[in-house]
Amino acid sequence: MASNPPGRCCTLGIKHEGTPSGELIKVGAYDAYLAKPPADKAHTGAGILFLPDVIGIWQNSKLMADQFAANGYVTLIIDTFNGDPLPLGPRPAGFNIHEWIAKGSDGKNPHTTEAVDPIVVEGIKYLREVHGVTKLGAVGYCFGAKYVVRHYKSGIQVGYVAHPSFVEEDELAAITGPFAISAAETDTIFPAEKRHKSEEILKAAGVPYQINLFSGVEHGFAVRGDPNVKISRFAREQAFLQAVTWFDNWLL
Repeated sequence: MASNPPGRCCTLGIKHEGTPSGELIKVGAYDAYLAKPPADKAHTGAGILFLPDVIGIWQNSKLMADQFAANGYVTLIIDTFNGDPLPLGPRPAGFNIHEWIAKGSDGKNPHTTEAVDPIVVEGIKYLREVHGVTKLGAVGYCFGAKYVVRHYKSGIQVGYVAHPSFVEEDELAAITGPFAISAAETDTIFPAEKRHKSEEILKAAGVPYQINLFSGVEHGFAVRGDPNVKISRFAREQAFLQAVTWFDNWLL
C-alpha cells in the first residue's frame, strides 16, 4: 500500500466554529452539500469534488467546501457513506472500523470500493451535467483520498489529498494528472516510509506532484485540527492554501 488502512485517529479531532453557507441537496439517491462561488469570482467551467473523511458531510467539511467556493470553485461534497458516516469522537467499546468499512453499521451498507465507486461517479456526473464543469479537480481527506486516486479514470483531472489512507500502490501509479499531498509528521496511516514510497511512485508516473510535510501535527489535521493551537491552525490553513494554489495552477 501507498498508505495504510484507516484507524482510530481517523475519527478524532475538533469541530470548527462557523455557519455553513451552502445547501444540502440530493445527487441521485445520495445526500450532498453544494457550495457555489460568488458570480464575480467564479472560475468558468471549474469545479471540485470533495470526498470526505469518515465523518462525512458535517460542520468542518461544509465550511471547507464553502472556502473552496469562495476561491471560485463550485464544490460538491457527496455522501460516500450512503447515510452511514461515523460521528466525531471516540468509538464505543468493541467498535471495529474495518468491520464498518466491510459491512456498514447495520451489516447491510458496506463502504468498500464496490459500494463507493458508483457514488463518486454520480458526483462527477452531477458536476458535469448540472454545473457544466469541464475542468474537474478533486480533494480527498483520509478515506476520501483513495477515491481521488481511483477516479482519474472517471474524469478527475487534478487531485489533492491530505493524510491519505487505504491507497494501493497500483492505484497511485495509475494516476494521469497532477497530484498533491499534505502530510502530517505524526501519522501511523501515512508514515515516512509510505510518503517516500509515494514519492517514488509519483516520480515514475511522470505527473506533476507535490508533497508537503507539516511538523507538530497528526493524522486528520487538515480537517479536524485544533484552531486554538498555533501550530495546528497554521498547518491546517497552509494545507488548504496548498490545495487552492494547486488547483489555481494546474486546473485553470
